[in-house]
Amino acid sequence: MTVEQISVFVQNKTGQLGDVTRVLEAAGINIRALSLTDTADFGVLRLMADDTARAGQVLREAGFTVGSTPVVAVEVDDTPGGLGHVLALLSQNCINVEYLYAYTQRDSAKATLIFRFDRNAEAVDLLRSSGVRVLGPDEIGD
Repeated sequence: MTVEQISVFVQNKTGQLGDVTRVLEAAGINIRALSLTDTADFGVLRLMADDTARAGQVLREAGFTVGSTPVVAVEVDDTPGGLGHVLALLSQNCINVEYLYAYTQRDSAKATLIFRFDRNAEAVDLLRSSGVRVLGPDEIGD
């Protein structure tokens, strides 16, 4: 099972990130997780929201270039080695992590990891068969 993540391309200049968040705020959309990478000229903001499809729509309507990517969200214990266990499984099965970002919640003993793999379907099957909880779209940020 994958979940959709949107990627928003923003110019690498003051105020661009704030413009994205203001559009989402005005639409009543809550960001659940995000990652920002940059080059000299532009940045790529990857995000999950409480309504990711609508977030992409309102950002496109506001003039942003937006893409959509299937990613895999997993839940692990928020303890030393939680991420390491998952990475070991993937490595042992030659599944490459293209990128990842994570978040925790204050009153939880769990962490959520958002992965983009070279082979998402195989990664999901491996993780599930190894007892790792793979999250669906309605579980992001819960």
